[in-house]
Amino acid sequence: MTRYLVTGGAGFIGSHIVDALLTRGDDVRVLDDLSSGHLENLPLNLDRLQFIEGDIRDKAVVRRAMAGVETIFHLAAMVSVPQSMAEPRQAELINGVGTLNLLEAARAAGVRRLVLSSTCAVYGDDPTLPKTEVMPAQPKSPYAISKLAAELYCRLFTDAFGLETVVLRYFNVFGPRQDPSSPYSGVISIFVDRLSQSLPVTIFGTGEQTRDFVFVSDVARANLLAAESANAVGQIFNIGTGQAVTVNRLFSSLAQILGYDGQPTYRSARPGDILHSYADPSLAGAGLNWRPQFSFEAGLNALVESMRHPSNPGIA
Repeated sequence: MTRYLVTGGAGFIGSHIVDALLTRGDDVRVLDDLSSGHLENLPLNLDRLQFIEGDIRDKAVVRRAMAGVETIFHLAAMVSVPQSMAEPRQAELINGVGTLNLLEAARAAGVRRLVLSSTCAVYGDDPTLPKTEVMPAQPKSPYAISKLAAELYCRLFTDAFGLETVVLRYFNVFGPRQDPSSPYSGVISIFVDRLSQSLPVTIFGTGEQTRDFVFVSDVARANLLAAESANAVGQIFNIGTGQAVTVNRLFSSLAQILGYDGQPTYRSARPGDILHSYADPSLAGAGLNWRPQFSFEAGLNALVESMRHPSNPGIA
């Protein structure tokens, strides 16, 4: 029996969760429409990995992917804030209705637990820092609104139907396999790609906006813990380091690692972008026994090293 389903498993974060599951000997099924994921992120030669190409908006595909599954890691989503501003209806159909499709199919199939990948964007621009899970949601983009809807559907299915759900609110995830050419890409992968080629870099806003950058391996580990913790059911957890890093500091750190001596170009801030954000991850520490193992600098060095010495995806 395939115990684990990873939606969006060919993507950046999802493929790291797949690797973590395969490393400990689990059988894994991946559902991905490949709109932003890549097959080369997966070790498709392994018998313990099954891949289904399909869209979470397709109920028939979702039902087929659900067969025999015990636990779902749900990462398939529209994750680009600018794209959601341009296509708000699509953001809701993918992130909100797509999650509802999964929950309905999971309930019907007798799935034990679903772990939802959500986002710190639901907090909006509330000046209160650090961000805690009890703060009121103030989403500023269709992306954040649709993710909040997905969270609320998860809570409903736990409270009303007994399907175990756990919500993880990611802060700014970075690491290997984050495609710098994708519209979904984070600032770190874009900076690394451009600085490593000695190309100019653009910073939107003053560069003094802050983010909580968390390494992808730590995020994958949080998912595995959320799938098993008895204390996690029906709960929301921040997955971040608790450290605020300015975009200017990010640029300087990467410039030093990569030997880049140029200066960035500054442009106007983008609509929907949030000025300051960092996590209080203490609930994840208490409820999941999770704490980040990679510092900001260690994560940057690991990312750059992975780009200098790329290897095929696998479970080693």
